[in-house]
Amino acid sequence: MHRLRTLNPVRRLKIAAAVAVTGLALGGCSPAVDVPPAADAANPACAPMMVALPDAIGDAGLRKTNSQATAAWGDPSRVILRCGVNVPGPTTDRCVSVNDVDWVIKEGNPVWTLTTFGREPATEILMDPNEISSATVLADLSAAAAKIKASRNCVGQEDLQNLPSSK
Repeated sequence: MHRLRTLNPVRRLKIAAAVAVTGLALGGCSPAVDVPPAADAANPACAPMMVALPDAIGDAGLRKTNSQATAAWGDPSRVILRCGVNVPGPTTDRCVSVNDVDWVIKEGNPVWTLTTFGREPATEILMDPNEISSATVLADLSAAAAKIKASRNCVGQEDLQNLPSSK
């Protein structure tokens, strides 16, 4: 490192450019997708899920991202995943269970946010249902999301009707 500091600025710039070009050649043609990390992205519980992610969702291939505990599929990105987001509390938003993983769905226009429910840390998926089916996304990602143990499940209206009264 000391030797690099003694080189003139032009020589250092040439070395840095050579390193960057080598990195691009080794990393493929597509640049890394810029995905901001979630607040709890460094949580060790994210690791088993991240290594279990599929290489493709539908016909969208997995791409490199520039942040810990994130993933993206498609070029341009059709699906973005972040592990370590805030765990959702009780909600009246729609919740679906796919392969024993509960997901809270917030329909936006055009981007939908799908967040695991009852798992800590929570995982968030951003996707446009006009570009890729939410059923495909959830089916392809539920096995990986299941690597984070569930501590609770969504309840529906029928579950609430069966609760004992507080009399």
